[in-house]
Order: sequence, then C-alpha cells, then structure tokens
Amino acid sequence: MKKSEELRKKLSYERKLFWDVASSKEQEAAFKFSEGYKTFLDFCKTEREVTFFIENVVKEHGFKEILKNGSDRKIYKTAHGKNIIMAVIGKKPVSEGVNIIASHIDSPRVDLKQNPLYEDKETKLGMMKTHYYGGIKKYQWLSTPLALHGTIIKANGETVNVVIGEDENEPVFVIPDLLPHLARKEQYSKKLGEAIPGEKMHLVFSSIPYFNDEEKSVKDGVKLNVLLMLNEKYGITEADFLSAEIELVPAGKARDVGLDKSMIMAYGQDDRICAYTSVMATLDTMNLDFDKTIIVYLADKEEIGSEGNTGSKSIFLYDFVGDLLKHNGEDFDSYTLRKTIMKSQILSSDVNAAINPNFPSVHEAQNAVHMGFGVSITKFTGSGGKSSSNDANAEFMAKISRVLNEAGVNWQIGTLGKVDEGGGGTIAKYLAERGAEVIDCGTGLLGMHSLYELCSKADLYSTYQAYKAFITKA
Repeated sequence: MKKSEELRKKLSYERKLFWDVASSKEQEAAFKFSEGYKTFLDFCKTEREVTFFIENVVKEHGFKEILKNGSDRKIYKTAHGKNIIMAVIGKKPVSEGVNIIASHIDSPRVDLKQNPLYEDKETKLGMMKTHYYGGIKKYQWLSTPLALHGTIIKANGETVNVVIGEDENEPVFVIPDLLPHLARKEQYSKKLGEAIPGEKMHLVFSSIPYFNDEEKSVKDGVKLNVLLMLNEKYGITEADFLSAEIELVPAGKARDVGLDKSMIMAYGQDDRICAYTSVMATLDTMNLDFDKTIIVYLADKEEIGSEGNTGSKSIFLYDFVGDLLKHNGEDFDSYTLRKTIMKSQILSSDVNAAINPNFPSVHEAQNAVHMGFGVSITKFTGSGGKSSSNDANAEFMAKISRVLNEAGVNWQIGTLGKVDEGGGGTIAKYLAERGAEVIDCGTGLLGMHSLYELCSKADLYSTYQAYKAFITKA
C-alpha cells in the first residue's frame, strides 16, 4: 500500500457501507432482525397499538409495573394508553445518573373530526370529515387505500377498539382526488401546498341508503344506514364519535423493497423504527451485568410539538425517574431527582433524512445521511442557524462515537438537509432542558412523512446494535 493511502486511511473520516464491511453472519442477522420489525409495523399503526404491543412484550419478558411489585430489577409504566416507559436497573445507584433512549411512537396521519359523519346532498354519498395530524403532504393521502384504526369511549364508559381495512376481506376507505381533466383551475394553478385544502379531505364512507318496505324514501338514508351498521357491529351511536380517537392510516403490510430485498417500505417508520430497536436492544441485554440503569421511553405527540400529557414536554419521564429512585430504595426528593436527571445520558432516538437520489440538491452530501451506511449520529437538528436545536456538547459527541467504535457498530454523521433548505426537530431539546447530556441517534429514511417510508435493513440492524452498545458500555 502506498504511503499516501496509509495516511489517508489513518487520518481521514470515511463512512462505510454496511454490506461492504459486515460479515456474512452479520448480514444474515440483519435480514433476520427485519422480520420481527415488519410484524411489529403491521400491528402497530397508532400510538395506542404500539403501547399495547410493547406492554405485552415486556410483561412476557418478566417486567413488572413499577411500585407494585417489590424490588424487581425490570419495571415499566404506561400513561393514558399512549406512553410506555421501561427500565432495567444497573449496578450503580439510580441517583448517579441513568442512560435513556427516548423515541416517539406517533406518526403523521389523518384523523376523523369529532363529529365527522354526514351525507353529501348532491351525490348522496356517506362522507367523513377529517383533520390531518402532523406534517404531511396532503396530496399523498388522496386516492390511496386507507384503514381506520381507533378507540371509542361510549357514554357508559365502555371502550371499543376499532380496526377496519387491514384484513384483505375488509373494506378500505378513500379520499378521492380530482381527475386531471378538470384540475387546471382547481389544482394546477395553485402552489403544491395549497392545491389540496384540509377542509376538502373528506373520506368516502358508504353509498347505500337505509331501506324498509314501509318507507319509500328516508331523509339522510345513507347516513342512517351507516349509523345502523355501526350500532349493530360496535354498539355505538353518532354521539359516541364525540369521545373517540379515530385515525386513518395506509392500509396494508410492510413490504420488502428491491430485487435483493435489502430495504423495507412501510407506514410509520418515523419513529417506530427507533422505538422497536430500542426495546429489542433492551430485552436482548436485560440479563447482562451493566453499570447504569437503562430507561427506554416511548413518547407521543412529537409530530405536533410534543404537547399534552403524553408528549415529551410532560412530566411523565421525570415522574418515572422519581418512582425509580423510590423503587430502588433511594432518596426521591426533588433535589435528588433533579441531580439524577442532570447526571444522565440520553439518546434522542429519532430518524433522519437519507439522501434521496431523485432530489439530492436539498442535501449537503458530505454531512448527510447515506442509506445503508449505518445508524446516524446527529449533533444538532433545527433549521437555519440551528434554531430550536439541542446541539449536543462535543464531549458527549466524542463519548458516543467512542462507544460505537469500540462495539464495532457501523455509524455515520448526519444532518437534516442544507443549512437554509428547511429543517426539523426532535424531542432532544425538551429532554436537554433538564440538564442531561442529549444527542440524536437514529435511522436514515427515504420519503420521511410519506405514506410509505423506506429504510435499509443494514441501518435498521445498525441502529439496534448502537442501542445495545449504549446500554452496556456508555
């Protein structure tokens, strides 16, 4: 080897393609790991479904609800059916700081309005009014098969869970687009973001009116027939929609992509890919003898600013750490809790945007995420001049880099687009406000926030390996 090549290899930073450097055994493990992930995505299309799924999984692995089961090492807690947090207690006292992996489990979608059902007077179609949730490209949600997932709380307090459209024998739903022949003034003359008003994203729900032999014509017969069908199947009335949370998501299963099946296409990978990998990493290391307590926190509402009592701005995580101190027999006063958080280390495990080969100009390639080159470490997010960003400290950046290198994890540096192109944020800044060291660490995706996001199985597996390294070595 030439001396210049030796120097370049020794001194330069160069990201490595997983498929070039991974052994055949590691590549096989990446493919095998992806199968469980696809099953998870198929079942978990809402934050409630993720919480239910993960709670059952951790209970099967011996986790007990905190403060209810003595001094168990493995504990968890849920909140409002939309948050779950789990912990494995390490050798050191909790008060010396904990290691936290924090993801979010909500995804951009279209919700039904609280009073959604009506019969269109001109077309006599049964329709549902909607309100989109999070940052979507509205046109993507038109003329595509949608499934209905939700929870309805009836007047008597009974809970009814609804899923329609996932089984191939069930109907799906659609928000019909306008044909191109008549779209010149209504859509083509407008900016892309204005061509589909939110108030026109109405769902076609039914078309057959109520009928009986005694009545030839019934007012709002299509709407009445829908209400009758829903009442017969679920025991609900129209008033029950007022206390319901019903989401529309793309119908269908996660699929392999590419002739080599090296990628996965599915809805909701932002950010359920990081949620799944962090939980699996914890379950696969929970019997090891590591120093620091590990916490996996799955938050809601990130896509709308982390608001409410289930978002990361809420007290849920910090209340759990207080419970954890008490559970472990340590002081759990306000002072101890504050100091515990300030001594802690957190991976804000959220996805980043990989370079899209169709639209490379929005990225700065040298600092962007490349699909297939491993988990992404993102020092800062935000927009423009790092606005609304955590911007991790150099010392913590160096520590995480060292941990991943020593564990042999394939990783890369990543930023979200060119400086003035746009940008976005994660929950990192909200977690850092309490004084902990925080950095973003997650998987690169193509088509983020679209109906069908794309990930590399190499990056999925590298993310899982990164979280294992953080749990056992950080």
